[in-house]
Amino acid sequence: MRYLITLLLVAVFIASCDANKAAVKNHDVNTGAQNDTIRIANDELEYEIIIIEPGFNSFLLTQPPRGHYGLTYLEGRNRNFVLEYNLRARNPQQYDFNLYPQTIDYQYGTSYGYEVNYMLYNYGRFFMQRYKQKFPGIRQ
Repeated sequence: MRYLITLLLVAVFIASCDANKAAVKNHDVNTGAQNDTIRIANDELEYEIIIIEPGFNSFLLTQPPRGHYGLTYLEGRNRNFVLEYNLRARNPQQYDFNLYPQTIDYQYGTSYGYEVNYMLYNYGRFFMQRYKQKFPGIRQ
């Protein structure tokens, strides 16, 4: 399962680089942002999440700190984000395939812990803001 999440995030990163190459170059030149890589893993639960996205570390610094949101809140928001994201990934004729190359394997019954839920929540917000995506029922 961790390999699926890893593969998904790497694919999203690669697709987003191709789709917005000029915008990313301008962003990097103007702000000095570097390619950000964040890795969270738990070998016992066999999951891994890797976020490789220019500007994500800078975005994360502007968000409320860990502990600000409760775990239940983050899990609920992540369910909504993943549900909408996966819906779009499964409908490439309707949505940009470069932004949604494959689904996110987020099992609702699995306890991923606070750190994974915090990072996924913030990545969802970052993704929506950076690529100007509006998800019904999800506040940016």
